[in-house]
Amino acid sequence: MPPIALTIAGSDPSGGAGIQADLKVFHQLKVYGTSAITLITVQNTKRVSKVEFLTAELVGEQIDAVLEDLPPNAAKSGALGTAAIIEAIASRALGCPLIVDPVMLSTQGPALMGPSALDALRNKLLPKATLLTPNLHEASVLAGITIETPEQMKEAAKRIRDLGVPSILVKGGHLNGHPLDILLHNGVFTEFPSVRVNTKHTHGTGCTYSAAITAFIARGLTIPDAVDRAKRYIHEAIATAPGLGGGAGPLNHWADSLG
Repeated sequence: MPPIALTIAGSDPSGGAGIQADLKVFHQLKVYGTSAITLITVQNTKRVSKVEFLTAELVGEQIDAVLEDLPPNAAKSGALGTAAIIEAIASRALGCPLIVDPVMLSTQGPALMGPSALDALRNKLLPKATLLTPNLHEASVLAGITIETPEQMKEAAKRIRDLGVPSILVKGGHLNGHPLDILLHNGVFTEFPSVRVNTKHTHGTGCTYSAAITAFIARGLTIPDAVDRAKRYIHEAIATAPGLGGGAGPLNHWADSLG
């Protein structure tokens, strides 16, 4: 039987991010995908015009239904929205590694997490996470420092580790120059450099990347190996983006699965 992965995230009707992107990635990387939807967005590649949150009870019941019948080998969370939803997730024993992508803003800018939700994320969910995958903005908020250099990325990772997260991948896609991601795992830093792709089509990059990591962990890879394979997958997905939509279009989720 194939491994199973669970995504707990928001819905993107344009298909480039959120639940839709996660399930595409799981399928491409040979993992059976299950899901629990946390919020509904009205968006496409050019705009986000509306966000509505589901009740924490409904989110929790979706997770329970999956755990009861299709226990996952790995799970990830994306846009969670409210403190109540975060607390509902944190209160459940998933029985597998949890990869937390702390989504705070959509690609187009609207906030997907308010102050109370941020407190719940920091105090309730982060201690349950196996791996956290913040971008520079998210890492800066969680660590409480400005991040503009690789050394500051490392300092942020150490500060976030002190919040109870054993492994942190700080994603440096917005660094000046070429992108650099830095993983802190078992007290050791590993750098994952890449060449910047000149494209506007980056919608759903964070969702896609964390979903790929989750898929490889579900398949039994270690965290460093999962990040390494996911990094190669996301680079190929960006480089071969199909150019859909009139704004920041989606990635190529059919990118080489690398086995």
